[in-house]
Amino acid sequence: MDTQSYMPVSPGVGMEENFFSLDDILMSQERLPSKTLTEFPRLGFLEKNGDSPHIPEGTKMEMPLWLAKGLYERKRHVISVELPKVYREGWRTVFGADPNIVDLHKMGPYYYGLGSQMLHFDSPENLEIAQTVLQTFIGRFRRTMDSSQNAYNEDTSALVERLDCLERALFRAGQSGLNSFQLWEKGRAAQLTASSLVTNYRKRKITDLQN
Repeated sequence: MDTQSYMPVSPGVGMEENFFSLDDILMSQERLPSKTLTEFPRLGFLEKNGDSPHIPEGTKMEMPLWLAKGLYERKRHVISVELPKVYREGWRTVFGADPNIVDLHKMGPYYYGLGSQMLHFDSPENLEIAQTVLQTFIGRFRRTMDSSQNAYNEDTSALVERLDCLERALFRAGQSGLNSFQLWEKGRAAQLTASSLVTNYRKRKITDLQN
């Protein structure tokens, strides 16, 4: 019987966060450089260095991702959001040359997830950002999975410390698969069980038929 109180949910990569994932919840707290395009009345207390009761137009500040997404509107100009430096042209050039040399955890640690979220905000660089995030993932994927398969029963802390949170989840999945295979080879695997994805799919199909 499984007594685990919380089953970890892997982080998502897309325009919407998965709020069953603790990683995505933490990612929504990432702070973005922003500027107010209108006055924010009676919110001056949020500015530590401001004496005004209001936040004036043109104030530069950092906002958590969840707040920036809530305030950002394409029709009404309330705030503008700048790109974090890791998604700007200079760093895109570095990723294009060799993505494996970058310490994504130090730069992120939610490089892929936050990069996807940045597409919520209108920017002429959105296409380049999306292409760089995708190519970075492709360029680093083989090394991540190779490392997870060649570090059985070893200290993996040095291997994962440079990985983004999504890459760490993939690394753990690779290690888990390798461990299960090793147990099967030694005849110590209890029995084969259906993947949770298959089980959930069957449940949905049964529910659909009953309805």
